[in-house]
Amino acid sequence: MSVKSIKKGAILLARPSLSLDIFNRSIVIIAEHSNEGSLGFIINKPSHLPIHIFLSQINSNQIVFEGGPVQKEQIFYLHHRPDLITDSLHIQDNMYWSGNFDDLCNAISENIIDESEIKFCLGYCGWEANQLENELSNKEWEILDEENINILNHWENDLWKNSLKKLGGENLIWLNTPLDPFMN
Repeated sequence: MSVKSIKKGAILLARPSLSLDIFNRSIVIIAEHSNEGSLGFIINKPSHLPIHIFLSQINSNQIVFEGGPVQKEQIFYLHHRPDLITDSLHIQDNMYWSGNFDDLCNAISENIIDESEIKFCLGYCGWEANQLENELSNKEWEILDEENINILNHWENDLWKNSLKKLGGENLIWLNTPLDPFMN
């Protein structure tokens, strides 16, 4: 896909790299995109820590995901329930982010929102104007044609590997590379 196809709801696959930062083997959903920059969330890296560790108001053991390197002290959430969480920001189709925190707490405490309808993220990914376009031009990211990725699933590296496999070609060499190639 061309760089011009960046838009809200785009799914980005981090290109194979030797980098061991948070973006290594990441898949990101773009929640906002404009001429001023982009904002997204990593969807496939669980922190293995439950949400109640971060927010005592939420009595749930649902796992928080590493959302990105920006504002790592803040929890964000992706969800399918704007009917329960007012002031939600629309991404595309039935995908939203953020919204009224009290509504979120009430929906969880009353058990009217299922864990399959929400994903918590610690931090977010942010790009300044033209930064993401430049990274795409430098082949640091690939825009996936995946319309059937369920963003709220409990993905780990299998999503990255499976998406890389679908890209095929020169990408296949990276499928069995260890997370830290220097440990090979």
